[in-house]
Amino acid sequence: MVGVYASLSAGLIALLTILILRRHFALSPSNDRSWVNDNQRLTTAEFRGDIVTMRNVRDFNWRTTRDFDERWIDVEVNLSEVTKIWFILEYFEPDRREMAHTILSYEFADGTRLACSIEVRRKEGVSYHPVKGLFRAYELIYVWGTERDVIGVRSRCRRRSRTHLFEGVVLGPGNERRMFESYLRRTNKLSVEPEWYNTITNTCTTNIVGHVNEVYPGRVPRAVAVLMPGLSPKLLQRNNLVVIEDSLEKTMENSIIDQRSIEWDGESDFGDWIRNS
Repeated sequence: MVGVYASLSAGLIALLTILILRRHFALSPSNDRSWVNDNQRLTTAEFRGDIVTMRNVRDFNWRTTRDFDERWIDVEVNLSEVTKIWFILEYFEPDRREMAHTILSYEFADGTRLACSIEVRRKEGVSYHPVKGLFRAYELIYVWGTERDVIGVRSRCRRRSRTHLFEGVVLGPGNERRMFESYLRRTNKLSVEPEWYNTITNTCTTNIVGHVNEVYPGRVPRAVAVLMPGLSPKLLQRNNLVVIEDSLEKTMENSIIDQRSIEWDGESDFGDWIRNS
């Protein structure tokens, strides 16, 4: 009888597991949910030759992470005038070096800079946890915004984090444009075909790597640092992905922008301020 009960229990567990997995994989991502204010709108890009009009670019004025003025703008840029790409690395807690968030920012000939943060699209009342991120709990969003918004909310308002700004190394003429276009195509795709965020396979850093390798096949190899982006500085140096000043240690020290961001006068261009102060 013990064997019979054991077999029945194992069969029941297997059946429940199958039902749970079927329900899990039947879940569909959506763009129609109750989102937090800063994730409510999706950016889209309209192309007219070299000119792109980006709708719903975020330009919040953040005083704290909970106190802000909401503002969404349209920005027109010229694809032929992308001049630089910047890489932002935010450590959530300096003592936990494995965990970090990565962002790219695009600079144009007229001084315009647009940052894109690839992240969890947060629903009202729902908090993020990396384990939940493995199980279709969050949608993915490409948040386009001004640097004072996307970078500033991190470097000015999150007092426990540490934010680094690096100039990217772009090999080959015109590849700044190709990277930007790759981002925009994915942004438009997500506006009509939402995707699940996944803590391992569909994150800020895995998507950046995907865009880089689309433009430069094989430039970023498979590495632990892609899954744990806080470990990425050595990968960045080894693969000539960012400008290194003398040594990696000196570059890491000089690239910290938190104090400069906090001292921003609120009048000057934020991007110029954090680079020149």
